[in-house]
Amino acid sequence: MNVKTTIATLSVLSALSFGAFAADSINAEQAANLQPAGTISVSGVGGSPMDIRQQLNDKADQQGAKAYRVVEANTGDSYHATAELYK
Repeated sequence: MNVKTTIATLSVLSALSFGAFAADSINAEQAANLQPAGTISVSGVGGSPMDIRQQLNDKADQQGAKAYRVVEANTGDSYHATAELYK
């Protein structure tokens, strides 16, 4: 249940505009029309959903991705999130 809540939270936050980012957070339907370009992951202690989203954005930008889609997220005392990249 915690994973679903975290993914839902990240999805809602990604739909809101918090500034200009080169890589966009997308959903599975949007990803269907894009070319996969690998995966990224972030981990840490005590991060908020905004912190996790920002770290994913930064890593996607570093990889030159057009977009990314969160496929796994765990939170608690520490967090871990994995996203697929798209070009």
